[in-house]
Amino acid sequence: MARVKRGVAAHKRHKRLLKAAEGRRGTKSKLYRPAHEAQLHAMAYAYRGRKERKRQLRALWIVRLNAAARLNGLSYSRFITGLKAAGVTLDRKVMADIAVRDAATFARIAEVAKAR
Repeated sequence: MARVKRGVAAHKRHKRLLKAAEGRRGTKSKLYRPAHEAQLHAMAYAYRGRKERKRQLRALWIVRLNAAARLNGLSYSRFITGLKAAGVTLDRKVMADIAVRDAATFARIAEVAKAR
């Protein structure tokens, strides 16, 4: 059986990683081992960041809803409780968008929550 020399495959793999590491400072963009380590950390941070972004956006929607609800004489918790009691199934993302773009429609939604 013929011997397999692995230089070409390793070289290709190293080149691909160093191409992905462009833009980093110092040896993290020049040498394989530090670049590989930096890439592993970057991928871990990116994975975690995708989860954190969802939390941050929900928090932003809640802040916007609270501000808009208070303009209509309700607290955020009373607003959400009233909507649940009224059977309104709009999610926070949609309601925050309505609050920012169309205050009159949001005022009508707040009146529904106030009635409950």
